[in-house]
Amino acid sequence: MKTSLSIWSVHKYMYNKTMDNSSFIDFVATTGAKGVELLSVFWEEGDAERVKDALARNNLKLACFGACNNLAVSDPAKRREQVRDITESVDRAALFGAKVVRVFSGDKEADITYDQAKAWIIEGLREAVKYAESKGIVLCLENHGHFAGKAEQVTEVIGEVDSSALRSTFDTGNFLLVDENPNDAIVKLMPYISHVHFKDFSIAEESLEGTTYTSNAGIHYTGEVPGEGIVDLPRLLGELSVSGYEGWLSVEYEGNEEQKEGSIRSIRNLEHILSNLRERHA
Repeated sequence: MKTSLSIWSVHKYMYNKTMDNSSFIDFVATTGAKGVELLSVFWEEGDAERVKDALARNNLKLACFGACNNLAVSDPAKRREQVRDITESVDRAALFGAKVVRVFSGDKEADITYDQAKAWIIEGLREAVKYAESKGIVLCLENHGHFAGKAEQVTEVIGEVDSSALRSTFDTGNFLLVDENPNDAIVKLMPYISHVHFKDFSIAEESLEGTTYTSNAGIHYTGEVPGEGIVDLPRLLGELSVSGYEGWLSVEYEGNEEQKEGSIRSIRNLEHILSNLRERHA
């Protein structure tokens, strides 16, 4: 298993323009990670050459390119735009040698039901998968949001699309936000996992000042440096190891600490867990 850092881990720096894709890659080189995960939301014209140069000078790989699509919208024209976000992400992944593109299902819009949204999601992913297949890329559906946050929803969508080019991005933390135990979810999704987001949460104190996330059941969580929250990450990585998973483990730091410091400690913690796993299996 290989370690990567998602650019979302430093999204504050990306949004305030003190960091760009190239300087993010330079930063990742200081963390010990072997790869980077880039996102369509932060891609800018002219980035291709700059990213190519940054990856080369730092001897890093593009682990994944993440589409930031939302297929659960009622407007057909907007859904076509979301499919285009996926296909353009496929092109960027292929350009830099990545094998997977993270995709979303979509976010709840007004009174849209799951059954309505599911039809749009499946339609859009079927179209996108055909393009991904032609480029030798696998789309990996993340457990995220109301319409594919649970393991059962992810497996249902994958089954309906029915393509070996649609698999799972297993996000270790997001299951808590739909009140599902990640330890149970990994059993259901293991046959489909082709990419992993390494994330952690803890239950938020009422007095906490900072970003919090509320689960469907109303439980408030806050992001943590992975390995310092309540997700049983050693167990999950152990399950992946036993299964023979050899893909990327991409850290997504979503805590309230300074993001570069949190990211560095996240990679360090991940490497520590992996080292312990290797010692146990030696």
